[in-house]
Amino acid sequence: MSSLVQSVDWLAIAPPTIVAATALIVLVSDLFVPERHKPLLGWGTVAGLAAAVLMLLPLRKGDRATFCLSGGHSACSYTADHFTLVIQLLVIGGALLTALLSISETGGDGLPAGEYWFLLLASASGAALLPASRDLATLVVALEVASLPAFALVGIRRGNRLSAEAALKFFLSSVTATAVMLLGVSFVYAATGTLHLTRIATAQVDPQLDTLAQAGVVLTLVGFAFKTAAAPFHFWVPDTYVGAPLPIAGYLSVVGKAVGFSGLILVTVIAFPDYADVWGPAIAALAALTMTVGNVAALRQIASRAHSAVRLLAWSSVAQAGYLLVPIAAAAYTSDDEIGSTVAYALMYAVVNLGAFGVAALVARTGPGKRITDYRGLYATRPYTALAMAFFLLCLAGLPPGIIGLFAKVVVFQSAVDAGLGWLAVLMAVNVVLALYYYLRWTAVLFRRPEHPPAAAPAGQRVPAPLTAAVGLAAAAGVALSGAPQLALHFASGSLF
Repeated sequence: MSSLVQSVDWLAIAPPTIVAATALIVLVSDLFVPERHKPLLGWGTVAGLAAAVLMLLPLRKGDRATFCLSGGHSACSYTADHFTLVIQLLVIGGALLTALLSISETGGDGLPAGEYWFLLLASASGAALLPASRDLATLVVALEVASLPAFALVGIRRGNRLSAEAALKFFLSSVTATAVMLLGVSFVYAATGTLHLTRIATAQVDPQLDTLAQAGVVLTLVGFAFKTAAAPFHFWVPDTYVGAPLPIAGYLSVVGKAVGFSGLILVTVIAFPDYADVWGPAIAALAALTMTVGNVAALRQIASRAHSAVRLLAWSSVAQAGYLLVPIAAAAYTSDDEIGSTVAYALMYAVVNLGAFGVAALVARTGPGKRITDYRGLYATRPYTALAMAFFLLCLAGLPPGIIGLFAKVVVFQSAVDAGLGWLAVLMAVNVVLALYYYLRWTAVLFRRPEHPPAAAPAGQRVPAPLTAAVGLAAAAGVALSGAPQLALHFASGSLF
């Protein structure tokens, strides 16, 4: 019988621990910091997240594990392997950019500073814990720690009906998905007698319980499919993104997806390899449905009179989730490491999508309607901002000079072909072509002649430096990845086990 005495490797758990500790420090400090000094809480949040990123460097070998039962590393609840470190870099880096986007939105008449920073850090700590989790109980806890503060962040605008409605819809749909997932986890535990992912993979399931185990596999995937906004679990996305503060919408589109996809990868590739014939076709169908629904809805949005920029970004994120699911589905049909393709695509998507939301936050300062028409003539008034937005949109479309977007799509397409999923590869190609229309149409709006001569900015109204820095960092990272796209794939590939 295994001992319940577990060792703790503090260095291995340092990144999520630092984020969680910073959240508590910010929450307590908010009680004593005067109103005029509230921006210090934001900069403290940025410093804590930066320290967590730096703590990934001593772990770069990816050979640490902790909270293990006696008898070696065969049953550990926390593993800091290469896959964990890449996803933690994505999650904490995404939270860092979100914090930079948010500094100008908090304090004063804006969002409540102390609550906002605490909730953001608490959610980021759960998101950073999830890719390291190697048992189903820890996975569920990490997922809920990442999700519960996000509900409050979506509805944090006091007295805003749209924000409250978005938070309620997000909460109710998430709770339903979590309940279904917990039912699946209980089925898996009943069939295998363990919650550790590696032991589930090697468990000898009684033939009489095989149907129960298969049902558990499918139901367990539901919670993570919801977080990735995979159709038909995507219905919460448009209203939630529109009702949430723009930095939080960007956070959900990137970090929320990273949480969902890392959870999907862990439970499929590690825990349920023997049930690839169950989850492989299911994820392939989800990928096909998700990319198609997202692109068709985005085409309808660009053709509507409303032309909501945030809603279009929401549907774009749904379509991108479909592409991200393709390599996971392909992993069920081949022994090659296809997961690196998903991780590489997620890195590209995180950088450019947060950059796009950063530009949206900048434009929203003068165009509160958040319409695509607010971007008309942006090049005439803010040329560098317009060029950055054009670059982000072209990356998402997979067109030069956004080489990293093109490279990522080719790699994902190749994973489907190599796995023998020709029909999925063809459908992906069709969807990529469909997406060109709304991405290029939005890009063209940036360079059109303004309907009215550009007015001088009001005295004292300047773009906040943190917001500019966030957009600049995202653009610089996108350009660097486009200059050497193979480095992103090399960094992400071979990341599992």
